[in-house]
Amino acid sequence: MFGFLTNLFSNKNKHEAIKLLLQQGAVIVDVRTSAEFSTGHISGAKNIPLQVLQGKIASLKKDGKPVITCCASGMRSGSATSLLKSHGIQSINGGPWTSLQQIIKS
Repeated sequence: MFGFLTNLFSNKNKHEAIKLLLQQGAVIVDVRTSAEFSTGHISGAKNIPLQVLQGKIASLKKDGKPVITCCASGMRSGSATSLLKSHGIQSINGGPWTSLQQIIKS
């Protein structure tokens, strides 16, 4: 039961953090493949597949904006968030793009 409550409050905090970052002009980076991205995505999201994200670090740093990552399940976006944070970019894992889209709309 405690684990459920912890997850519930963690998700609430995550949603609030995402909304705050969006107010600060955060960029949504969808790290799925371009084929996956073409089947549906969040309007305005940048598609930077995880496999090429390393090569886009300098550009993202230059933008100076926080980054919200997303993918299909939250696994690749979690890896992307770790990579971005290791390079000093403020980033949060938005999880599955469909879930992130719901957070944005709420």
